[in-house]
Amino acid sequence: MDNNGQVRAHIKPGMQVEIVLKQDQRTGKLTGGVVKDLLTNSPTHPHGIKVRLTSGQVGRVKRIMSGREGQASE
Repeated sequence: MDNNGQVRAHIKPGMQVEIVLKQDQRTGKLTGGVVKDLLTNSPTHPHGIKVRLTSGQVGRVKRIMSGREGQASE
């Protein structure tokens, strides 16, 4: 289940994504939101690119929901 949440170039501010918050890493619970800032500087990360959502929550991207050339998961 890799929707390129590990590749920084695939994630842009304004995209709808699902992230795993630090406190949810054990359970894998996903939190949806819109990307505000990219916090990972390296081009890739094995656990997902770390982002800040518009809600202020910080976590690693597990799934990109929309915003990339019309691709959307439902």
